[in-house]
Amino acid sequence: MPRIPGTDLDVSDLCLGGNVFGWTADEPTTFALLDRFNDAVPSVLRPFVDTAESYGDGTSERLLGAWMAERGMRDRFVVATKASRMQKEHPLSAGEIRTAVERSLRNLRTDVIDVYYAHYDDETTPLEETLTAFDELVTSGKIRYAAASNYSAARLSEALATSERLGITRYVALQPHYNLMERPAYEDELRDVVARHDLGCFPYFGLARGFLTGKYRPGEQIDSPRAQGAAKYVGEKGDRVLAALEEVARAHGVTGSAVALRWLADQPTVTAPIASGRDVDQLADLLPMQDLRLADDELRLLTDASA
Repeated sequence: MPRIPGTDLDVSDLCLGGNVFGWTADEPTTFALLDRFNDAVPSVLRPFVDTAESYGDGTSERLLGAWMAERGMRDRFVVATKASRMQKEHPLSAGEIRTAVERSLRNLRTDVIDVYYAHYDDETTPLEETLTAFDELVTSGKIRYAAASNYSAARLSEALATSERLGITRYVALQPHYNLMERPAYEDELRDVVARHDLGCFPYFGLARGFLTGKYRPGEQIDSPRAQGAAKYVGEKGDRVLAALEEVARAHGVTGSAVALRWLADQPTVTAPIASGRDVDQLADLLPMQDLRLADDELRLLTDASA
């Protein structure tokens, strides 16, 4: 049962990425995705959804908020959103954070955000100012927990040390870029910081921009806004990883996507991976990861193939 360390939040094995809401998924499709996700998460867990103020300039948040209000689901869901860079000169200054959180609260139609991320590091603003602003949001009840996304190991360590020195709220989780095709950036340094400070970890691009679904092959033309990003993984390593995914997927009667997400969820320090589908069929390919159990030799096969 995944629990975000240092919190009272028991969340689903999969975090549903809201980046597609209002982008590749229109409002009816977004509502269908959220309905399907809710149905797939056991009642003992709370479905976890991740969005950001910058996704569709607030459209993603607004659609999620509208769905939760219409279905009466706010108390069941754990909602994460982010204070994003957008066109701001100092995105993590106290004033920008206060403005951003009020906008997100309105968009989401809620009184409190469960996990509120700094979307990207902002070296133009002192960490003391950023973290004090997050602390004030926790104290005022507008957010439950603060977290970091896209931080380097050095800056994450500095932020945690700053919170401890000031005696204020600290980041409880990290959202890094991490998957079977992108391992060193997280495993070489960030993973040690996450482990040492007992942080939650929610990797984004869990399917390597869709490459790990297996639909991107040499010579294949795929109609997807992520096709260009996924194409960079085509090659010898990509072939090895896809072959290993196919082998394990066949043994379990699931998709390679589900296997890739389960491998990620089973990595040390990872709480739950983030992934999205632009329609219900794509989401259905991911959901079996929640009940999937990989044997040690299967995990090793995938790890070796992606080395």
